[in-house]
Amino acid sequence: MEENFEPQETNDINRIIPVNIEEQMKTAYIDYSMSVIVGRALPDVRDGFKPVHRRILFAMNELGLNHNKPYKKSARVVGEVLGKYHPHGDSSVYFAMARLAQEWNMRYTLVDGQGNFGNQDGDDPAAMRYTEVRLDKLGEHMLDDIEKDTVDFQLNFDDSEKEPSILPTRIPQLLVNGSSGIAVGMATNMMPHNLTEVIDGCVAYIDN
Repeated sequence: MEENFEPQETNDINRIIPVNIEEQMKTAYIDYSMSVIVGRALPDVRDGFKPVHRRILFAMNELGLNHNKPYKKSARVVGEVLGKYHPHGDSSVYFAMARLAQEWNMRYTLVDGQGNFGNQDGDDPAAMRYTEVRLDKLGEHMLDDIEKDTVDFQLNFDDSEKEPSILPTRIPQLLVNGSSGIAVGMATNMMPHNLTEVIDGCVAYIDN
């Protein structure tokens, strides 16, 4: 078909709408790939976080789980994230949170975990009802001054809550901890770097 057809909204389920299959596939693929790239698989260069990690840290901050406060059950945090910000599978959220506490996956951990959080051999963490978490000290710095309108907020998936579009990280999180992810049509794999050297480099760049 050479002509482009604009699909019309209709309530008639028996109506056949002619479309250009080439254009339809192109549009659907681009929409899907951008959704995966922006909404799930790749980090935002501004704060270095994928949406799920950003929402986990924000939810923990909202629950008051500072590094000097008592731990809280991982299941409680996962429920907060699922119910308010990230309506996906509970296991995917839990494993994403556990990763932030694993020293073999993070050069600088952002979550302080208590209990069995897996190991380098590939064993999974214990069930979320058994483990406990709170923010690591560095994890707290990812949210410093967030209450002072330092970043823009946006509505969550059902417009009932507000969440930050990015976190006001005080360090270049993407350079320090690196990241890896596979999206649609693109991927990333960035190595972590020494925090002191990264900060020294930033200062030198600003001064010169």
